[in-house]
Amino acid sequence: MGTSNLFDGYASDYTVGRPGYAPELLECMYGKYGMSRKSVIADIGSGTGKFAKYLIERGSEVYCVEPNDDMRRTAENELGTFDNFHSVSGDAENTHLDDESVDFITTAQAFHWFDVERFRKECGRILRKDGNVFLIWNMRDETSGLNHEMFNIYTKYCHDFRGFNGGIKKDDKRIAAFFGNEYEYISFDYPLYLDKERFIARSLSGSYSLKKGDKDFEYFLAEITSVFDRFASGETVTIANESVAYVGKI
Repeated sequence: MGTSNLFDGYASDYTVGRPGYAPELLECMYGKYGMSRKSVIADIGSGTGKFAKYLIERGSEVYCVEPNDDMRRTAENELGTFDNFHSVSGDAENTHLDDESVDFITTAQAFHWFDVERFRKECGRILRKDGNVFLIWNMRDETSGLNHEMFNIYTKYCHDFRGFNGGIKKDDKRIAAFFGNEYEYISFDYPLYLDKERFIARSLSGSYSLKKGDKDFEYFLAEITSVFDRFASGETVTIANESVAYVGKI
C-alpha cells in the first residue's frame, strides 16, 4: 500500500482530533520570514487543510497538494469557499505545480512520509529564487507521563508505529540532509487541552492507529480511554506539546 492510501478512513478523526498550531509560529512566519497576503504558498501533504487554513485566512494564495482522496475532499469541503484556496491532487515528489511558481513551501506533520531527495528536487523546481521551505510539526514532550503511556500503548498495539511524528527527532538526520545542514529551528510552547471526545479522536487519527473492526481495537480503545480518565483534570487532559519548524532554502 502506497503512502497515499495510509490515511484512508482517517479523515473524520483527523478533522476532530488533530490540533492547530501555536499562533506565535504563524506570527514568526509572517513577520521574521516575510510571508504576506501577496505570497503564493504550496502546502505539501496538506491533508484536511489543518495548517493551510491559517495561511488562507491570512490572505495568502495557497496550493494544497494532497495525494489522499479522502483527506483532499475533506479540505475542499472545509475551505472551498475561499478564493485563495486551490486543491491539487499530487504528492511531495510530483506536485504538478509549475516551475518557479511559489514563494514558500510548507509541510505540516508530513515530511517524515516523503522521499527526502526527490522532495528536495521538487522543491527546487517549484520554488522561486530565495524561497524558504518550512518543515512543521506539533512535537510531544515524550518525558510527560501521559505521552509516555500513549507511546507504550501505540507500541503494544500498532505494528506500524515508529514513534510520534514518524520517529522524527530534533535535528533529525533526514532534516539535515534535506537542508544540507543549513537551517533555522523555531519552537513555541503549545500545550493541548482536549476533552474526552477530542482526545480519543486525536489518538485514533494517526496513520498507524488501529481502526474499528481491526483485531484488538476494543482493547486498544479501552486503554486509551483509561489514560484520559487517569490524567484528566475536570473534563480535559493536557498534552505537553510544542509547535516547531525547521526553516531553510534549497
